[in-house]
Amino acid sequence: MGSSQKKKNEKKKDFQKTKLKVGKTKAAPSNFTNTSFKSKSIVLNQQSLLAAAPSESSQFTHSLSLLSSKTDSQRKESLSHLATAVTSRPVDSPLPRPVGVILPILFPLILDGNNGVRAQLLRLLKALPQKDLEGHGSAFLPYVRAGMTHLAADIRLSSVEILSWLLSVAGQEVVSAAGGWIKTLNCFLSLLGWHTEASTKWSSNKASFGKSGSEGKLAARVLQVFAEFLRAGIGLTDDPNLSGEGLGVNDGGALFPLRHVQYHLLPTKASPFAYLDLFSSVKKEEGDMYESREDRLRVFAQLFQVPVERGIDSARQDGGETGRASAGVRKILRECNMASKP
Repeated sequence: MGSSQKKKNEKKKDFQKTKLKVGKTKAAPSNFTNTSFKSKSIVLNQQSLLAAAPSESSQFTHSLSLLSSKTDSQRKESLSHLATAVTSRPVDSPLPRPVGVILPILFPLILDGNNGVRAQLLRLLKALPQKDLEGHGSAFLPYVRAGMTHLAADIRLSSVEILSWLLSVAGQEVVSAAGGWIKTLNCFLSLLGWHTEASTKWSSNKASFGKSGSEGKLAARVLQVFAEFLRAGIGLTDDPNLSGEGLGVNDGGALFPLRHVQYHLLPTKASPFAYLDLFSSVKKEEGDMYESREDRLRVFAQLFQVPVERGIDSARQDGGETGRASAGVRKILRECNMASKP
């Protein structure tokens, strides 16, 4: 058979259908590779397996570094791990990292767009020891005020919740900080729609609290935190270190027949007569520190008493939870002899 006939037969094979017999497998193709073998061990080059696990401090630091991640779930899981690490540590043991290092990383998360991240942030803040937060309360205020005036309703409400926690931890430090009194009051009045001339710079209309069905409950919560803020700033206190500060009450029978001894004592703060403006200094009331209750009460009466009372009357007319929450604000004003009778 010639070569030409051989080539024709080979080409014809490609178009012939092979007949399969029962019980006989199909012939394997020429490029078939058998992969049925089993390996007892796999060796990887440049791999190191250590029996020692990373320390808690290194894990804590790693979770802190992940808080700047662009992934919402990663930030949320990192905050959850940090909160668990803080709560599960032995009693009276120090934190893996100082609070002064942790807080600057947490502050931007107050304005985070994810609800779960902000919820885990509040959980972590509540887990931190209160004694370690002393002196850091004023550092929260710029971020909290930015959250209270945010365009997103859920961020505004979560910022109010963080402020409520902050007041329970360092209330006096918050209201006495630079800008902690007037600026925060302007934010509250802007959030509630009880505007003064200064608060209208922040917003011109009453802020929305999200869905229409839950607006009453959310507005009531804002009023409750507003009452907590006023109580920390101008409310009567049982603290003996603060009870005689500008209250104008008698000293009691322990110092009888002496009366109003606190007015004759040496001042406990720097520049006690600065409010008289004797040297014509430039006034910056909005960013000033009002360390005494008397100063805060004077500023509140001058700038905020009228719009607050007007807003309380409006909230009481709304009724429901909002009306009941407004009663807490009115109660504090009555304690200060500032509220008019309903």
